[in-house]
Amino acid sequence: MDVSLLLDDLNPAQREAVMAPAGHQLILAGAGSGKTRVLVHRIAWMIQVEQRSPYSIMAVTFTNKAAKEMRHRLDELFQQTGQPISIHTIWVGTFHGLAHRLLKAHWQDANLPQNFQILDSDDQLRLIKRVYQALQIDEDKWPPKQAQWFINEQKDEGRRAKHIQETTDPFIRTMRKIYQTYEDDCQRGGMIDFAEILLRAHELWLNKPHLLEHYRNRFNFILVDEFQDTNSVQYAWLRVLAGKSSFVTAVGDDDQSIYGWRGAKIENIRKFSEDFSPCQIIRLEQNYRSTGNILHAANSVIANNLGRLGKELWTDGEKGEPISLYAAYNEQDEARFIVERIQSWISQGKRRSESAILYRSNAQSRALEEALLREAIPYRIYGGQRFYDRLEIKNAVAYLRLLNNPHDDAAFERVINTPTRGIGDKTLEDIRVVARSENISLWAAAGQLILRKHFAARASNAIETFMQMILQLQKDLCAPNEADELPALDFIAETVLDKTGLLAFHQNEKGEKGQARGENLQELIAACRAFETEDDAPILQQFLDTAALDAGDAQAEEFEDAVQLMTLHSAKGLEFPLVFLAGVEEGLFPHKMSIDDPDGIEEERRLCYVGITRAMQKLFITYAETRRLHGTESFNRVSRFVKEIPTDCIDEVRLKTAITRPVTYQQPSSKFTLKDEGEDTGFKLGQKVSHAIFGEGVILQFEGKGPNSVVEVKFAKIGKKRLVMQYAKLQAI
Repeated sequence: MDVSLLLDDLNPAQREAVMAPAGHQLILAGAGSGKTRVLVHRIAWMIQVEQRSPYSIMAVTFTNKAAKEMRHRLDELFQQTGQPISIHTIWVGTFHGLAHRLLKAHWQDANLPQNFQILDSDDQLRLIKRVYQALQIDEDKWPPKQAQWFINEQKDEGRRAKHIQETTDPFIRTMRKIYQTYEDDCQRGGMIDFAEILLRAHELWLNKPHLLEHYRNRFNFILVDEFQDTNSVQYAWLRVLAGKSSFVTAVGDDDQSIYGWRGAKIENIRKFSEDFSPCQIIRLEQNYRSTGNILHAANSVIANNLGRLGKELWTDGEKGEPISLYAAYNEQDEARFIVERIQSWISQGKRRSESAILYRSNAQSRALEEALLREAIPYRIYGGQRFYDRLEIKNAVAYLRLLNNPHDDAAFERVINTPTRGIGDKTLEDIRVVARSENISLWAAAGQLILRKHFAARASNAIETFMQMILQLQKDLCAPNEADELPALDFIAETVLDKTGLLAFHQNEKGEKGQARGENLQELIAACRAFETEDDAPILQQFLDTAALDAGDAQAEEFEDAVQLMTLHSAKGLEFPLVFLAGVEEGLFPHKMSIDDPDGIEEERRLCYVGITRAMQKLFITYAETRRLHGTESFNRVSRFVKEIPTDCIDEVRLKTAITRPVTYQQPSSKFTLKDEGEDTGFKLGQKVSHAIFGEGVILQFEGKGPNSVVEVKFAKIGKKRLVMQYAKLQAI
């Protein structure tokens, strides 16, 4: 065959990776550096030039979409070279897909029934709730979602219930008991959840040496994409499979490791060259996506992280426009500015889908959605839901609807058992039957059945307590006071979320989901506070009408040209000519949950790097000097990440109509200069330091300048301390 067909369109580093001799390789592939092309051409090179058997190759990806894309590209490449090969002879798939394939082939060795069932997240949660009933565990004290998170986390770390040590900690003891009973129920019922697929496949290697030997002999070459996203059990599965005879090619980017909150271990890619030694390291640094200014900014930001494997993106393309920084007065001004820039973009004949608004927190989308709706600009939430479509918001609005009208059947049905009150499906079905037969509302039917003593005492008490709660809230919040005034709308929303237990219910969901849902509910309170009345109708009714209309304006259809909105986590792997990074301010990005944690700050910085490198031609960074988010108004400093961008590749936007106070010193040349807090002390935010008495810590904040400035440091042993710089004698670590 003509070898040039596999190499002609590759740059020198890509060719080196494709033609690498048999052995372990770590390919550090920067954003937009063509890593998928390298993976595909490497597989084709091994098969068509080195004459390796397709049967001996396994390629592992993280998403079904990526696996499908890889198969498609391989098929195209084989067709172009005139040597078509059946793609099915190569194992290409996700970790879970390939592990499932193994379990289906060796179900008996895996101690599973032949027709074992895979539980999705909802099925898993229902089974956990049945475990709660069997163990008589209080769901209010130990929310089932918390147990679900605990079980999945243990499995991702490769731990069974029996591996968790006995302890006096009531939380661990309770979770261990739930996990053990859940395991027993799954085994008895022939069921496995998503996390179990990989754990069971890993145990297959450990428990059945003859099978491990068979697959080690078969798969001599294992290629893994997005290696920085592997968790503990995935890494262990690969190490055991590879053994000492198979060669592993790991492709990834430690600078784009942003999923630590869901179990990804950045240390896996960092220690790969030690665990798979000898290892050839190849860096793909030429970027084909972004302009020089954008790459210069991204390189400068990520350079502040420690322990990097080292890589610097570059392009032989144009330098491009500077990055534009806009200091908004508040979140409404920020949203208005972004929408105006999108309108300008569209007026130049550009497509809406070529623009993307990225944000750190889902709750930020509300103000942006409202601004887009006002200007009738179609938009789509990528990988998520519109604000009023989110489960927790629907639940909250349903309670508000019940206050406005207790006979609202849809609202009644949605929240009568949310949070859980012990009102089961059978009880609710009895209410439905009476409502239908007597042509009355569910609320009225429930009242009738209580009067008729239809229900058992427990169910009757639960329904009556629920209805009394709604009536009391209605009396307290929807009736005029002595001054003939109604409570403020935000007070109504805040009281409802508190008294119904809905806010606590959603906040108690473990991990990122609980945090996001709590933030969204606080954002609903902010929406109520900012709501402006249009007529003399009751304000609650007006708000509910507006919310219904916003929810009714469906997202743009898949085929429709629409602006893309998404979280920074969802944006990974995507690219857009025009990108807005919104809300780039301390406490939001980096997120307040990460500010006290050096590792957390580094992951936030990697997230910023990912966000910057999504932009191809033009990047806007915006932040609000004051922001009402999660129900609280805050006065914000621009993010430390902005201060890490060189002054020569960023311009500050000043609008005559904008109400903003200067946040940067403006030189006569109008070049952007933004001083970093603490820059005249020799230290900076987030830096690790050591104190002679207090030990090691992290700098959280500076006040003042020079030797008399005060620095706030969080020390590992004693917590936060405020110190005067000239006396602190801090040492950089």
